[in-house]
Amino acid sequence: MDRKASKPVLVVEDEQNDIFLLQYAFECAGISEPLISVEDGQQAIDYLSGKGKFAERKEFPLPCLMLLDLKLPRVMGLDVLRWIRGRPELQMLPVVVLTSSSEASDIKQAYTLGARSYLVKPVSVQQRLELVEALKTYWLELNQLPSEVYPAIARRA
Repeated sequence: MDRKASKPVLVVEDEQNDIFLLQYAFECAGISEPLISVEDGQQAIDYLSGKGKFAERKEFPLPCLMLLDLKLPRVMGLDVLRWIRGRPELQMLPVVVLTSSSEASDIKQAYTLGARSYLVKPVSVQQRLELVEALKTYWLELNQLPSEVYPAIARRA
């Protein structure tokens, strides 16, 4: 199975402008993985657990990467991360925190809860493009996922 056609990148972000800029940067970077966005922490949990409108796994497959904002409505990002790491079937999901907070306590707590990386949202469009290029190279091209956990995305085309 072609990794590029199999799994989306899940973005958990409540700011529509940030989602738009991220989509633009993904297009500019030539990222073929679909970008799926949810706007609050509860929707992220529902998506990952396949509940409600996300119940059909063929339409809403588990992501190969999750970009998680921290300051979210309903359920905060750190609580989403805590929930993910409490689920054996999701413990290997790469979660990259992408947030505007550069608070040392947020960074420490995110890593303690199992974030794989912590990035502060760049201000300029050019910096966002560079950040997405780096995400593409590392997380979507170089990074290896365990095949027993994500067999469809661990195999290379």
